[in-house]
Amino acid sequence: MTLLQILPVLAYAGCVGTILLIAQEKTVSALMRWVVPAVLGAVFLAFSLYQVSQDGLIQFWINHTTDLTGNQVWFDLIMAVTIGFYLLAPRARAVGMPLMPWGIAVFLTACIALLPMLARVLWLENKARA
Repeated sequence: MTLLQILPVLAYAGCVGTILLIAQEKTVSALMRWVVPAVLGAVFLAFSLYQVSQDGLIQFWINHTTDLTGNQVWFDLIMAVTIGFYLLAPRARAVGMPLMPWGIAVFLTACIALLPMLARVLWLENKARA
């Protein structure tokens, strides 16, 4: 397997593990609740910047418009990011975060901004509890 085949498998395994932990209602320390999405956001940003430096911005469009599978992935991404923002917005509002700048960042970059938004909300919630 090539690295381009291994990375999606690793990402999927991480997703499955995270979903199973959440579904089992495992408790996570207050620090880890915001540190994990912050680190994931930084790593994903770095990976995305590297990808753009290698393939260019146009490759996103090519990937999502070449065939029905690309369209399906695009629709899935749009729906997932919109759902994430929709569910996170009330919590962000409750801790005083302005939603418009975050919303713009999310619709421009999807999870590149949604992960730091989640980390910020969790950090502010933790700070309010302390």
